[in-house]
Amino acid sequence: MILVLRALGVGDLATGVPALRALRAAYPGEELALVAPRWLTPLVELVGVVDRQVCADGLGHLGWSGPPPAVAVNLHGRGPQSHRMLAEVGPRRLLAYRNAEAGWQDGPPWRADEHEVDRWCRMLGWYGVPADRTDLALRRPAPGGLPTGVTVVHPGAKAVRRRWPPERFAAVARDLAGRGHRVVVTGSPGERDLAADVARRAGLPADAVLAGATDVGGLAAVVAHARLVVCGDTGAGHLATAFATPSVLLFGPVPPAWWGPPPDRPWHEALWVGPRPAGDGPGAHPALTELDVPAVLAAVDRVTAAARSRSVAGRRVPAQVAAVDPPLATRR
Repeated sequence: MILVLRALGVGDLATGVPALRALRAAYPGEELALVAPRWLTPLVELVGVVDRQVCADGLGHLGWSGPPPAVAVNLHGRGPQSHRMLAEVGPRRLLAYRNAEAGWQDGPPWRADEHEVDRWCRMLGWYGVPADRTDLALRRPAPGGLPTGVTVVHPGAKAVRRRWPPERFAAVARDLAGRGHRVVVTGSPGERDLAADVARRAGLPADAVLAGATDVGGLAAVVAHARLVVCGDTGAGHLATAFATPSVLLFGPVPPAWWGPPPDRPWHEALWVGPRPAGDGPGAHPALTELDVPAVLAAVDRVTAAARSRSVAGRRVPAQVAAVDPPLATRR
């Protein structure tokens, strides 16, 4: 068995897909088990290479009762907690980043300034397992009665500092609805009030609010069959990349060079204004608030034009990762 520690959230799973597929190819005769929270099960199934999910909500004692795995793979972090969590199950071999605190001297050194997809592809490459960092697609789920052809506005994010102001999301939603888009507002159950506020400000009907009405599998189905996604640096953006749904993503303070979509896919555009002093109060990061509504609507025009042209044989539009300032040099 190959036991993989990776997914605690949508972005973690999505950026780990190339590595998971590489492990499947490298160990075709072994069962591939992925440690992930139970709520992520619908997305784990869409990866298409995971044989078994081991449900766990975070780092700690895994409660492993089976025989020791042939290989344990840490696609979660640099350690030491994640290294120790896997070492507890007694694997015959561990693939992980070097970490002296965990007593692990093998593996490549950790780098803070690389894209999350590249991070895990590089680690596996060090162990002789080649991975294709462009292999990001998930299986497309059936709509299951959920709306199709909609424009998804997703104003939430796990960290409040990664949320663009709701009144600006509302202004974008209002403009797109005026152009004929059927706009829906998505989010987690805890973001339902935020989504309802955005919908109200935008003049959308009550049934446009899907936040809290779908699980992560439902959100994936909506995004997979959507016309457009507008959101921050959050899971909905990773789903848009996985399903090639045109998207405009609003980044701050972390740059898209670490978590954004591939820059050679112009139907996804990441907007970022670079670092600013963080300040002490709650709310969006100052860098993020410098993104204005016209800039987002202009990006919408670019990604929709790129989406229309991408089916033309041999046609590729130049990469669209827009930045007002130079990229960040270090992670926050």
